[in-house]
Amino acid sequence: MIKWAGRIFAFLGIGHTLLSLALVAPDHAAAWFSGDLWRPDEGVIAMSPAMAGYWLSVGGFGVPMLTLGFTVLWMDRRGIVPPAFLGWAVLAWAAVDTVILLPSPWILAVVGSVLYLVGVRRASRMIEPVAAQAV
Repeated sequence: MIKWAGRIFAFLGIGHTLLSLALVAPDHAAAWFSGDLWRPDEGVIAMSPAMAGYWLSVGGFGVPMLTLGFTVLWMDRRGIVPPAFLGWAVLAWAAVDTVILLPSPWILAVVGSVLYLVGVRRASRMIEPVAAQAV
């Protein structure tokens, strides 16, 4: 289950990053690299299309989600049980975003988080008896 959660997180990160860069970046990259995002009138309240494009693509959740997915997969390959708090954090974030923006791919992050938490719980139960015997 942990492996599937890592795959889902990595898939969401790759998909979000590649799609947003392909669809958004070509229209706004010139503004990003010219310093337009540093204008005094720019900000989250009066967000320009270039700033919105930045937060959707490069500054968005794609790269952190990809990093999380690859980290979970790396830990799983080495038999390391990842911490449950990561699953709870992603689940809370994804649940709020799913409610706000349904239909969207956020539901996959909810599914990945649930798989992650179930997998971590199962893996922790398997390790505890072994650790107790070693003491």
